Amino acid sequence: MKDYLKIKQLLGLCQRAGKLISGESLVIDAIRKNKAKLILISEDSSDGTKKKISDKATYYKINYKIVMTSTDYLEALGKPRKIIAITEIGFAKKIKELIEKG
Repeated sequence: MKDYLKIKQLLGLCQRAGKLISGESLVIDAIRKNKAKLILISEDSSDGTKKKISDKATYYKINYKIVMTSTDYLEALGKPRKIIAITEIGFAKKIKELIEKG
């Protein structure tokens, strides 16, 4: 999917801009503090992790998407991650739009 490349580029830009949080415990903390605007969960996360993060996101009314793999996130961020939170609304909207379009 060609939009995955755009999403990866945006994720890299988010990280450089300091608008991305990654790692399960940090993302959960961002959800609780209402900092997260969009949660991305890798398709290869465990079922327990997917449920835990999606339940937390749903409870706090934060959009989440299960998309791409941890390898895709590695390519985008330079480090292996399964859970990502976008903390800036502009980036979150654009990434969500690309995911839904593709």
